Amino acid sequence: MVSNPVHGLPFLPGTSFKDSTKTAFHRSQTLGYRNGYAIVRRPTVGIGGDRLQFNQLSQAVLDELASKAPVLTYGQPKQAPPADFIPAHVAFDKKVFLESQGIELNPPEKMALDPYTELRKQPLRKYVTPSDFDQLKQFLTFDKQVLRFYAIWDDTDSMYGECRTYIIHYYLMDDTVEIREVHERNDGRDPFPLLMNRQRMPKVLVENAKNFPQCVLEISDQEVLEWYTAKDFIVGKSLTVLGRTFFIYDCDPFTRRYYKEKFGITDLPRIDVNKQEPPPVKQELPPYNGFGLVEDSAQNCFALIPKAPKKDVIKMLVNDNKVLRYLAALESPIPEDKDRRFVFSYFLATDMISIFEPPVRNSGIIGGKYLGRTKVVKPYSTVDNPIYYGPSDFFIGAVIEVFGHRFIILDTDEYVLKYMESNAAQYSPEALASVQKHVRKLEAPASESESKQTEKDPGVQELEALIDTVQNQLKDHSCKDNIREAFQIYDKEASGYVDRDMFFKICESLNVPVDDSLVKELIRMCSHGEGKINYYNFVRGFSN
Repeated sequence: MVSNPVHGLPFLPGTSFKDSTKTAFHRSQTLGYRNGYAIVRRPTVGIGGDRLQFNQLSQAVLDELASKAPVLTYGQPKQAPPADFIPAHVAFDKKVFLESQGIELNPPEKMALDPYTELRKQPLRKYVTPSDFDQLKQFLTFDKQVLRFYAIWDDTDSMYGECRTYIIHYYLMDDTVEIREVHERNDGRDPFPLLMNRQRMPKVLVENAKNFPQCVLEISDQEVLEWYTAKDFIVGKSLTVLGRTFFIYDCDPFTRRYYKEKFGITDLPRIDVNKQEPPPVKQELPPYNGFGLVEDSAQNCFALIPKAPKKDVIKMLVNDNKVLRYLAALESPIPEDKDRRFVFSYFLATDMISIFEPPVRNSGIIGGKYLGRTKVVKPYSTVDNPIYYGPSDFFIGAVIEVFGHRFIILDTDEYVLKYMESNAAQYSPEALASVQKHVRKLEAPASESESKQTEKDPGVQELEALIDTVQNQLKDHSCKDNIREAFQIYDKEASGYVDRDMFFKICESLNVPVDDSLVKELIRMCSHGEGKINYYNFVRGFSN
C-alpha cells in the first residue's frame, strides 16, 4: 500500500489531505530547446517539488509496451478445429408439428413489427431547401426595368359586355404585376387608374390551398407552388387574372429586346384585335299595304318613330314653282265621261302629279280637285321597286293610267314646249315632235271645222272677240309682263282657277285696270260658279 510520504498515512480515500503549511506551488519546466528546436521534457518533480507517484517512462517506451505481443513467450495460439456443418434440411429431415415429442406449442402469434421496416414504409419527408437566389442582386440589377404589355378583355359574349383595353406592367425587380385600365374620353366610366394593384400573382396553388380564404388573408409562399414569371407573358397568348381572361396583343420595344436577350424570342408581332364588322343584313320590307307612298310606309320599318323621307333639296330649289300643265280626256266607255276634261299638273320640284277637273255648267258633274298631289306609279311596276311617272312620259297622245283610270293627253301650253326643248335629252324625239307639231297647229289659222264649231257656239265667239279687243287696247300696258306666273303662284293645284278675292288682289298688285269696261266684261265672261275665275282666258287678253 502506498503511504503518504509526508504524514505516513496510507494513500486511501479519507486518509489524504492537503498540507495547509505548504507555500510552494511552482511547476517544473517542460519546454526546452535543442539545436534551435522546441522539445518537450517530462517533469521530474510534481507541483511545489513533491515526488511524482508514477513510473517515469517515456512515451516511446509506453507505446512499445502497448504493442508488444507475447508471441516469443507463449508462441502462436492454436485455433480450434471448426465444427462439422450440418445443413438444416439434413438435420430436420422428416422431423415436423413437435406434438409427437410431447411438446405442446402455443397458438400462432403475429410477427413482431420491426420499427425500422415500418419507418421505411412511410412516405419520404419533403425538405424545402432554402433558395440561394440573391434578391438583393435582383433588385439592384433590374431596378426601374418594367415590361409593358397591351391586352384586351373581351366580354362581349355576356349581356351588356364589351371589349376593354388594359396595360399590364411586370416589374423585373421583384416579379410583381400591375394591371391598369385604359380610359378614353366620354367612355362613361369613372377614371379608376388600377384594376389590380401591384402584387405577385400565384400560378399554381397547393391542393390544400384551394379553399384558402383569399378574401381575408394574403397568400404566402406556403400556399403557392409556382408564381407567374416573365416567361408566362407572351404576345399572342391569353392570361387569366381575377377571373378575367386577358389576351396580350402587343408590347413595347424594351419588352421585345428583353425577350430577345433573355429567352431568344425574336418574333413578337403586334396582333390586330379590331373586330371586323359583320356584313350588313339585308333589310326586307313587309308587303306594301296600298296606303300612302311606298317611301312613307317604309319609314315605319327603319325607326321606332318614323321620319319623313329625305328630299332632294337642290332639286327642289332649282325647280321651285315650275309646273308642267297638260289637258287630258278620260278614256271611259261611259258616254257621260267623253266630254269631261282634266288638267294634269306635274310639279318638277317633287315629281308629284295633281289632277283638276274644271267645272262645267249644266253638266251634272261637280268639278274641282280630282287628285291631290301625289306620285303616280306606272302600271306593271313591282311594289318593291315602284317606277313613277316622269316628265318624259307626258306628250301629246300619251296614255297615263292613274289608279286604274286611263287618261289621254290632248293639249299643253307653250311653257311645256320650252321646257322640253331646253331638256331635250329627257324626251324621245317622237314625244318632242308631237308637242311641237301640236303647238304649230294651234298657232296656224283656224281650220274650217274649227270655224264652224265657233259659229255654233256664240259665247265662245263673243269671248274670242272680246279677248282680241282687250289685246289691241292694252297692248302697251305695263301689267302684261309676268301676269301668268303671278296667277300660277297662287294656283297650287294648277287648275287654272283662283278665288275671286285672290284674283282682284293679284290684279291690284300688278296694276291691272279692272275698272275698265272691257276688262270688267272679260272678268264677267271668265267667272264661274263657286266664286272662282278662269285666269287662263283672262291672261290671253294681256298677251300678244
